[in-house]
Amino acid sequence: MNVILAKNSGFCRGVRRAVDAAMHADGRNTFVLGEIIHNKEVIESIEKRGVKSVGSLGEVPDGATVIFRSHGVPESFYGECERRGIKVLDCTCEFVRKTQNIVREQHALGKEIIIIGEPTHPEVVGLQGWCGNSAHVISSVESPLPDLGGKDVCVVSQTTFSVEKFEKIIENIKKQREKTVAVFKTICYTTIGRQSEAEEIAEKCDAVLVIGGLNSSNTNKLFEVASKKCAHVFRLANATDFDYSVLKNFLNVGIVSGASTPDAQTREVLLKMEEVSTEVKATESAEEEKVVAEAAEVQAPAAVTEEVKEEVSSNPMDAVVAKIDSESKFKKGQIVKATISEATDEGLKILLPFSKSEILLSKDELDCGEYNAADYAGKVGEQIELLVVELRPSLKLSQKMIKLLQEEEAMSAEIAAGKEFTVTCTGFNKGGLTANMGTYQVFVPAKEIRPGYVKDLSKYEGKTLRLRALEIKKDSRRKEIIASQRVILQEERDAREAAKAAKEEAFFSSINAGDTVEGKVERVTSFGAFVSVNGFDCLAHISDLSWTPVENVTDVLEIGKTYNFLVLKVDKENKKVSIGYKQLQPQPWDLAAEKYAVGDVVHGKVVRIVPFGAFVEVEKGIDGLVHVSQISHERIETPASVLNVGDEVDAKIMALDTAAKKMNLSIKALLPEAERKPRAPREEGEERPARRRAPRRDDGEMSSWSEGASVSTSLADILANAKKNK
Repeated sequence: MNVILAKNSGFCRGVRRAVDAAMHADGRNTFVLGEIIHNKEVIESIEKRGVKSVGSLGEVPDGATVIFRSHGVPESFYGECERRGIKVLDCTCEFVRKTQNIVREQHALGKEIIIIGEPTHPEVVGLQGWCGNSAHVISSVESPLPDLGGKDVCVVSQTTFSVEKFEKIIENIKKQREKTVAVFKTICYTTIGRQSEAEEIAEKCDAVLVIGGLNSSNTNKLFEVASKKCAHVFRLANATDFDYSVLKNFLNVGIVSGASTPDAQTREVLLKMEEVSTEVKATESAEEEKVVAEAAEVQAPAAVTEEVKEEVSSNPMDAVVAKIDSESKFKKGQIVKATISEATDEGLKILLPFSKSEILLSKDELDCGEYNAADYAGKVGEQIELLVVELRPSLKLSQKMIKLLQEEEAMSAEIAAGKEFTVTCTGFNKGGLTANMGTYQVFVPAKEIRPGYVKDLSKYEGKTLRLRALEIKKDSRRKEIIASQRVILQEERDAREAAKAAKEEAFFSSINAGDTVEGKVERVTSFGAFVSVNGFDCLAHISDLSWTPVENVTDVLEIGKTYNFLVLKVDKENKKVSIGYKQLQPQPWDLAAEKYAVGDVVHGKVVRIVPFGAFVEVEKGIDGLVHVSQISHERIETPASVLNVGDEVDAKIMALDTAAKKMNLSIKALLPEAERKPRAPREEGEERPARRRAPRRDDGEMSSWSEGASVSTSLADILANAKKNK
């Protein structure tokens, strides 16, 4: 049987987005409005997580979370959710959303809306809610046109509707309407592609299987399309519905699946087809062997002597009769007793029951260390137990395989009890990975390789698999272990997460804001350092590393070193802890009283200038104020007229208040007081002389007073000397 699988199979993008949202949502207070997709197995998986399906928005409690599936909902539902405080996970398909917008806009223009689709389909019901439930729905080519009252018409389609039916309905509408008809072909392009591919496959095949939920609209459309090109089309909800007897006489079988059909469901059907096909072939082969054996017994009921062989040499059955001997009396896997008749260098010659001819048992099949014919010379006439390994093309027996089987049986009992075992992957097929363990065939379904979907099975070939048995099959035909690696990996992941959760719980129950903790700097970023405290990452923000500005974290902390930190904030809900380093370090002002005293002369740099003075940085974190009156003995207009940011100056500490973090400095206290000519007292009644204005320069600006010029010059000289003497 040749199987042709459609390339466009499984979830479309919109359905996958909706299913992923439901599978990852918090199941404690989340509801799905309607069936997330038309697939029973998927719905059951989602409900197991606690996410409930409801038939109406009224069943969703206020403040809960609701998932709007890909079919979309009426526009009014969004307003109701906002009023009731319901959080919306909107999974409306992008193509459905486009159709909703068209319906709303065209209805606002006064056009009559026609929706081509199934009236009860949730998508169509939702679209009605975007035009005040005034749309006319046409579901078939035979449906009569509604009375539209001569208005302009807008036509849209259900995204999963049949392309062929849509085009025929549009033709009917255009024939009967004289007014303008705006047609929007809103069928999803993936729907169009699936229907086209289903048609092509149906033309090539003798039979077609359509896999998907029986109430799925898009899957039913595929069934209709395929049925027009192929006389034998069958609907399957899942692998359980597969019946090999229906397909066994077809040479080419096509398989297509709907947009709401999980890939795993299609793989299960393929896997069952392969398994049933193999079983049927094996059964037919066994029946043929039985017929041949019975025919041979009729021709040669007893041991075949040379005379009989010669007599039947011209018989059409001579090829069969020539092979009829003792092997026809045995079954594969059977343990028989044989008599040793001779020991040779190649192995032992033995006689089997019902046979007068000797068979060579290779020395490689004996259960011994190093074979030596002399060791067996005295055992002629003794019986040994042998396992029938092969019947065709010739009988093959083994003694050492019995021991191997005994070991395997003991191991299989442990494996059946849940013991982990390892194998090397030897190949793969459509359904999963294959391997061998002694006489057992091992099969790992694709979904059991690891958590999540595995796209490329070939990368596992030659790799070691850690497995746990799901099922062990033992019968006369074959021995097989169906196993899973996913359960082991999932258990380990769950154990790690549980250990992590327990560790976090213990950590957060023992740490509080204000605690002093020891932590190791693991890594740094531009905004801070991540510090390991009892194995948990805590953030020390760059602003909490030093009392003075820090450009790089590594200027304060070194990666790999351990420091003490103060816990600043504990956010148990978001699993975050903020810590600080500077909070455990003394501030510069805390040590100022030990370093400085009133009357000391300090050297510093002007860091900023304000109208009332200049701030001089004495050391990192300690600034002193030189009031404008303390810059010079002479009056100056502004500090900026004699000082610049970056100037280095010497100043005397005039006042120090470490509690208030204030230091008053004086530059003029270090300057010699300028000689002044005493002013003669005014006579009584003498008028105050008019204030002389400074002469103007050619550029229109007022020139400096001579006194000011001399003050500036003398201060500049002193600043220069301060720099020189530094």
